[in-house]
Amino acid sequence: MSGTQQEDAAPADSEPRPRWTHTAKVIVSSLWFPALFFLGFLFCYLLAFHNPTPHDIRVAVPAQAATKVQQTLDKAVPGGFEVKPVSGGDAALRSAVRERRAAGAYLPDPDRPALYTAKAGGFEIEAVLQQVFTPIAERGGARLKQIELAPTAPKDAMGTSLFYLCLGLTIPSYIMVMMMLRATGLSRWKKVVTFVVSGAVMAVAAFYIALAMDCIVDRPICLLYMFMLTQAVALTCYGLVPFVRQFFPGVAIVIFVLLSMPASDGAIPVAMVPAFFRWLHPYMPLGNLVDALRNEMYFGGAQLFRPLLALSIWIAVGIVLICVGFLWERHRVNVARSGGDDELTASELEESVEDPTFEMPHPMPVRAATHYIGASEPLLAGRIRDTQSQPLHGVLITVTTTDGRQLTRTRTDEHGEYRLTGLPEGFVNVIAGGPRRIPSIKRVYIKYGNLAHQDFVLRPRPQDPAT
Repeated sequence: MSGTQQEDAAPADSEPRPRWTHTAKVIVSSLWFPALFFLGFLFCYLLAFHNPTPHDIRVAVPAQAATKVQQTLDKAVPGGFEVKPVSGGDAALRSAVRERRAAGAYLPDPDRPALYTAKAGGFEIEAVLQQVFTPIAERGGARLKQIELAPTAPKDAMGTSLFYLCLGLTIPSYIMVMMMLRATGLSRWKKVVTFVVSGAVMAVAAFYIALAMDCIVDRPICLLYMFMLTQAVALTCYGLVPFVRQFFPGVAIVIFVLLSMPASDGAIPVAMVPAFFRWLHPYMPLGNLVDALRNEMYFGGAQLFRPLLALSIWIAVGIVLICVGFLWERHRVNVARSGGDDELTASELEESVEDPTFEMPHPMPVRAATHYIGASEPLLAGRIRDTQSQPLHGVLITVTTTDGRQLTRTRTDEHGEYRLTGLPEGFVNVIAGGPRRIPSIKRVYIKYGNLAHQDFVLRPRPQDPAT
């Protein structure tokens, strides 16, 4: 290349050994995601599921017997049940269960005591009700009669199919965002349209596959609820990216997996998990879809307002985050252009976010001034100076393969420094060029686990006076 400095740089064996603080940062940056999973499973799954215990399970009882039944239950399982007085006899007890105002109902008739249950509301709750009320009825010398008011689908013996159906919509919606972040050629709005279309396809496919397995009830309106969950997860995840950056995979996993699953009322009824997860249940999208599908399929559409409102709020939050992120990126582009960087575009600001669970790092710049937990460890770093050893700000650094294919690019900061990561192992070309400066090309060897240094001294063009 005419008028360009060019040379090859071999691996530098004389680089000083990194300090222990640098090694510690590398280890923490590499292990933060598995550590998050480790602690998350311990404190969310093990804590929530290791000892399911009933907490304030609502039981409808005739009003005249409510006080006595509550006292009996408090002695048998302290804090486990909350008696709900009902007036109107047998029909009122049945209505309380079918309308989901109570998990079960008990008729303390001396001759024919009856227990009304709803397996669709939770297999474990039905088992606990049987276990507790059977000896209570037998004390009066009668045999308890159980009446099932809301059985599950024929091939949903444990009543957990809805949970796995909803989980099968939640995790792919998150992964879909991760994969679309790699599609840098698509605009933000094309990606949003992709989320909408893909969510609709996922909802239809999941519903009819589950229906073919005979583990759900044929209620097509549930397609809308399932679609709402895909958008609640996908739009919120995508909207979070500009604000949490490299921590996005961890934030999304915590919200939509580690916290949502124990609070979902799916695998284990929410009335049998610790208080924290019972408190979370009305707010998390996974649990609200489980509630919406159960209420629609097995309880005649009762108690649908809260779950549908919660899913709608999640969708609205995702839309707001996407819009705010769009305006923020436009502001950053305008600021950059006012500073003389006419090449920066909004699409370049939507950097690829690495998911440590399944992605390899991609070529991308790393901030030179700071290093924080979760940021990608740089593989190439350097400083650009002029002939008077003064740092040059805003110099464009381009990295290409040896055959000329561009991998990534960045600009030097106010200290004249740059850092890059995600580069392939082997030789790459590093090109430095600035206004009124003679470009320089150097060949650098990249090796995983080692930080390659490549500095440049850029001379002014002959027709320009030296600064």
